[in-house]
Amino acid sequence: MKTNAVRILDTINICYELREYAVDPNDLAAETVAEKINLPPEQVFKTLVVRGDRTGILLAVIPGNTQLDLKALATLSGNRKVEPVPLKEVQPLTGYIRGGVTALACKKAYPVFVDELAVVFDVMSVSAGVRGSQILLAPTDYIRAVNGTVGMISQDKS
Repeated sequence: MKTNAVRILDTINICYELREYAVDPNDLAAETVAEKINLPPEQVFKTLVVRGDRTGILLAVIPGNTQLDLKALATLSGNRKVEPVPLKEVQPLTGYIRGGVTALACKKAYPVFVDELAVVFDVMSVSAGVRGSQILLAPTDYIRAVNGTVGMISQDKS
């Protein structure tokens, strides 16, 4: 399926693989997606939308089996605090629905903070912009393709 995220990768000649899977709307957890596409959860990255008290909207791209360290992201992004945006705001801000959020071809070029663990892998998986489709690509290619400012976040892996 050609999504806007995939079109961006095609436009800048980035190699990727698409993996489609059956979606259970009652279980959109990254760990479940990882199982369905046959990758470990730490290689399947979820994109979270947060709001900083000074900078506004930010995207955090973290492994599916971790929780976002809000304090670490706040410090790194120049905010005193960051908070997840309410689910009802995700689609108007990004153009994507829960389970399909990606920093690729987002509605606006928000600052993106990628967990430093991403570069440990040869391949990472991110949403293709719709539920049921993941993009597998090299982390360096993903970082190159993301619009906006990109920073690396180090966080607690518990």
